[in-house]
Amino acid sequence: MREQHQIQASTTVDSSAGDRLYGATQWQLIWWQFTKHKLAVGSLVILGFFYLVAIFADFVSPHDPTKRFSQYIYAPPQRIRIVHEGKLRMPFVYGYKQSLDPKTLNRVYTIDKTKIYPIRLFAAGDSYKMWGVIDGNRHLVGTGDPNVPLFLLGTDRLGRDLLSRVIFGARISLSIGLISVFLSLFIGLILGGLAGYYGGAIDNLIQRLIEILRSMPTIPLWMGLSAAVPSNWPPLRTYFAITIVLSVVGWTTLARRVRGAFLSLREEDFVISARLAGASERRIIFTHMLPSFMSYVIVSVTMSIPQMILGETSLSFLGLGLRPPVISWGVLLREAQNLNTIAVHPWLLVPAIFVVASVLAFNFIGDGLRDAADPYSHL
Repeated sequence: MREQHQIQASTTVDSSAGDRLYGATQWQLIWWQFTKHKLAVGSLVILGFFYLVAIFADFVSPHDPTKRFSQYIYAPPQRIRIVHEGKLRMPFVYGYKQSLDPKTLNRVYTIDKTKIYPIRLFAAGDSYKMWGVIDGNRHLVGTGDPNVPLFLLGTDRLGRDLLSRVIFGARISLSIGLISVFLSLFIGLILGGLAGYYGGAIDNLIQRLIEILRSMPTIPLWMGLSAAVPSNWPPLRTYFAITIVLSVVGWTTLARRVRGAFLSLREEDFVISARLAGASERRIIFTHMLPSFMSYVIVSVTMSIPQMILGETSLSFLGLGLRPPVISWGVLLREAQNLNTIAVHPWLLVPAIFVVASVLAFNFIGDGLRDAADPYSHL
């Protein structure tokens, strides 16, 4: 009897789970399947944290990213400590002692245990204007005095706090990838849809254009287009120019995928039925065809964002993309071009860690979406 009750209970649970599964929408199935990919979910959390920090960069950064501490040029990172002379304390950092190397004439920094700077939450610091609207001077962490150093990632050749510059650089590097991909998505959907739906001469013309663009090496093409951007343009105009440059090259892959999907869908029964029912071409394309493969478009877009981030980083690193005073991860990595400088000041390579982390996170999310794009195959 007991076994019979257990069998009935398990059958009821399986039945309710099956009803929930088969009664769900396609997007619910995709989300449930996506959450099974642990790396993708973890990457989504990491990227969400990156974008949150970028949005509130003024508040999160310990210092003004353009502020120069001339007495702390190439200062090494400070370690957060909680023990001083064997006693537990609130988190703090030690100050610096400076000396001059008689051989290289470089500054040498050592720990000064007589200078203890407590790390405070919501500490007063440099004034800022959040999003150009809200005035404030509170920072997530700080020493409470804007002139007291808190260099958790060290400083650069001008004595600017590297952590603050990395945080502000995330705004440009992460947003330029999104904007470039959405421009590429717009161009790819329009041209790929026209080629796949109408075919004929339109298809041939668009395919020849795609082949010409794809036959050119990506980096030299980016460099050529970026070199055409005048160096005297203001930062905002240069930002949008580089965004357009990345989009002009990045739409071809998506356009071919859209074309292939349209070629296979335009002969499907539901498309023919809509056409016979008198539906307009616009309604057929946007109401019937696009939604049927939108999940694959989302996967393609997600996989394209890291390429855009790497493209901006490469161009800025080579001096052909964004230029100071704009702050991006690529601009920060220009400091790391000199191998001798890196040998002495290795913390200048820290922006590369954030580039790698964001690119890997986008790739893992793309893998998770690709596995979840056809949720019925896992039933």
